[in-house]
Amino acid sequence: MSGANFSLFLLAAFIIAAIPGPGIFYVAARTLSGGRGAGVASTFGLGLGGLVHVIAGALGVSAIILASAQLFTALKLAGALYLIWLGIKTFREAGTAPPEQTEPTGATRAFRDGVIVEALNPKTAAFFLAFIPQFIEPAAGAIALQFAMLGLISVTLNTFADIVVVVLASTVRANLVRRPQFIQRLRQGSGLFIAGLGLSLALTRRPATG
Repeated sequence: MSGANFSLFLLAAFIIAAIPGPGIFYVAARTLSGGRGAGVASTFGLGLGGLVHVIAGALGVSAIILASAQLFTALKLAGALYLIWLGIKTFREAGTAPPEQTEPTGATRAFRDGVIVEALNPKTAAFFLAFIPQFIEPAAGAIALQFAMLGLISVTLNTFADIVVVVLASTVRANLVRRPQFIQRLRQGSGLFIAGLGLSLALTRRPATG
């Protein structure tokens, strides 16, 4: 790739990573609910889930899914239902446990949830297929490799932005640690917000193709 084209890609990818989106709101909710460890684990889980879409996009799998109304709907509903289930679970766990017994969410569970949430999100696949090809240079060859490398960079920048959000959200949570009742309400609110992200995903329309 030419230096100018690559520089333009970095600028665009950086701006997109800095703009608050569902991923940033998700890790903020998980951090406020489960603590910094859960937030960091969720961030890397989302990153790995994003890489799934990068590889699928490079291999042409994502294009096939987006071209099929049935496959897109199946993936979308699976991701939406998982988010809604995760949100309800977070809300119920916060509501049934006494405030003084509230504990951070396990990192392994948070990481797994992050991978599943992102891997089942067809909006991520649509984003990569719409964004990355604009910066690929066909004359340079190795189209799939170019797609994969640019996707990896984009995921890395998104992950960095999410880490910043985790630090900020965990600082807020730490300042409220002596108010267990408020932490419990915060966890319940985070659960509702995560479920809301699921509802938003369920209402997503398949992008026009062709």
